Amino acid sequence: MSAERPLRILIACDTYPPDLNGAAVFCFRLAKAMSSRGHEVHIVAARTDDGPSFVEHRPEATVHRVKSHKAPTHESYRLCLPVTANKVIAEVIDEIKPDVVHIQCHYMIGNAAEKQATKRGLRLIATNHFIPENLEPFLPFPQWFLNIVSKNSWRDMGKIMGRADVVTTPTPLAAREMRLRAGLEHVLALSNGIDSAKYEAHEGEEIAHPDHQVVLFAGRLAVEKNVDVLIRAMARLKGANPPHLRLVGEGEQRPKLLKLAQDLGVEDRVHFLGFVDDETLRAEYLAADVFCQPGTAELQSLVTLEALSASRPVVLANALALPHLVDEGVNGYLFEPGNDADLASKLETVLDLSPADREAMGAAGHAKALLHAEKKTMDTFEDLYRGAPAAKYMDA
Repeated sequence: MSAERPLRILIACDTYPPDLNGAAVFCFRLAKAMSSRGHEVHIVAARTDDGPSFVEHRPEATVHRVKSHKAPTHESYRLCLPVTANKVIAEVIDEIKPDVVHIQCHYMIGNAAEKQATKRGLRLIATNHFIPENLEPFLPFPQWFLNIVSKNSWRDMGKIMGRADVVTTPTPLAAREMRLRAGLEHVLALSNGIDSAKYEAHEGEEIAHPDHQVVLFAGRLAVEKNVDVLIRAMARLKGANPPHLRLVGEGEQRPKLLKLAQDLGVEDRVHFLGFVDDETLRAEYLAADVFCQPGTAELQSLVTLEALSASRPVVLANALALPHLVDEGVNGYLFEPGNDADLASKLETVLDLSPADREAMGAAGHAKALLHAEKKTMDTFEDLYRGAPAAKYMDA
């Protein structure tokens, strides 16, 4: 493949905007980056509402939407039947003749895209954003059965992604889990990347700040995000002018979280902002005193990278990949997952710092975010698309 020739890239993902989650955001940014470099980008993704499969033309890519069905146990997740996904993807591949197929998980559309790409001998890149245990809150089965589902899902991941030319995942810890549990020998840890400049304060920019301190969370209001732990921690933070919590995002847990805030008597200090646009989210990061991510199923956490880019101190659950984003006491703190008393203590430690010390902690976080530069990530994927072996980047 000539290094100068533009590529035709097919990205297969179960979730894509207007869905709002880490995998969907990454796929959008990947498509936008590759399109801006002159490549022809096609997306295959689940349709987000009822109706037949169709083609959607967006600025960053041509999106081939696959007919889907609402998952009975999840507010927004959509299910694609294997026969439908295989038919649509086969037709798309035969029509556009991609140079490379990039799957984003081993379920539904990812599985179908792998089958069709392998059948035609196409270059295949596989990226995993998901761990099987993320499904457990939405499956109405006893734990012993969920353990079987998880074991089989890890096995299927190894079988499906094992056929790819290159396998990636956002963090070294996630790569290790895939080696141990999916039996994938070679997994490249490749950050999702972040364009830190988008979240930095501009020179001379005035940041509006309320007359109380602000703790910020951004993400889906889902079970695995453990926002209830954060609300309980806020109830422990008292004083003459206690801090407020601002929650950016929506999800099936919102009614329960609203009731919890009321039951704890902190409803006047817990603000549910719902979905917001990118500029509003940026303003929320810049106005916050500390960012908190209490989730325990994060393979990287793009929102944490965004908060670090905005030079905010962070307090994160000591779980899965989040510890990779914290230098304890330097740019933030880790807390014991599920322990609202420990979380309250860590938040208080940050909030009790002088403005200058909090600013220094935020600056250290910004330096951490720069290690995940989006350009480096996109350069690497482009090189992998053109045929570079994963080994070239394994020790980079």
